[in-house]
Amino acid sequence: MDLFEMDETRTMTREEAAAKLRALADSLAKHNSVEFARDGGRVTVAVPDEVKLKVEVELGGDNEIEIELTW
Repeated sequence: MDLFEMDETRTMTREEAAAKLRALADSLAKHNSVEFARDGGRVTVAVPDEVKLKVEVELGGDNEIEIELTW
């Protein structure tokens, strides 16, 4: 399988970011997968029943909350 990477940074309101996270969580819960758009196409990522969830918080010059799912 070819390596697929997607790294996208966009500026949006806090409410828009919450809506994006909610849509991602809903897709994960309902469909056991998440879908991403790239170069006019769509990539669906199947997610198994068990995953590792990592939450990282960095406070300082630039504040950051990083959420990572791995399996």
